[in-house]
Amino acid sequence: MEQHDFMVKDIQGDYAFLIQTDADSSELFQVAMALLPPETDIGTRLRGFMGMFEIIK
Repeated sequence: MEQHDFMVKDIQGDYAFLIQTDADSSELFQVAMALLPPETDIGTRLRGFMGMFEIIK
């Protein structure tokens, strides 16, 4: 499994919609908010690896 960078494009209820920023893709990736760091908001940059996410500063 590889790590990937994402940005939160939208939040709808219990789900965040992420776009992968380290690839040429415009497809949104849906993730449960419970899997993301508590301070996640629209525009937050994240690094994901094996279902775990951390905020990129």
